[in-house]
Amino acid sequence: MGKYVTDVTSMSSKGQIVIPKSIRNSLNLPTGTRFVVITEGNSILLKPIVIPDMEEYERLMNEAQRFAESTGLKQEDIDKTIKEVRKSK
Repeated sequence: MGKYVTDVTSMSSKGQIVIPKSIRNSLNLPTGTRFVVITEGNSILLKPIVIPDMEEYERLMNEAQRFAESTGLKQEDIDKTIKEVRKSK
């Protein structure tokens, strides 16, 4: 399990919070890092959005393609599903 770093911050009148430097440093978060914000009950989770590098992206796409081929999924199945979902909205 990873190392825990604990710190305290507060929220401004505009709803902004500062991620303490100790946390930013421990996670190597550069300025401009974007986050997904998730709530459950009274807990808030900030998860940095990490864009995969091209090598990781290609690996994920190849894995998805192999899965689609192994299940018999075809492009027309995907197109049909997209149309159905869009129509239901």
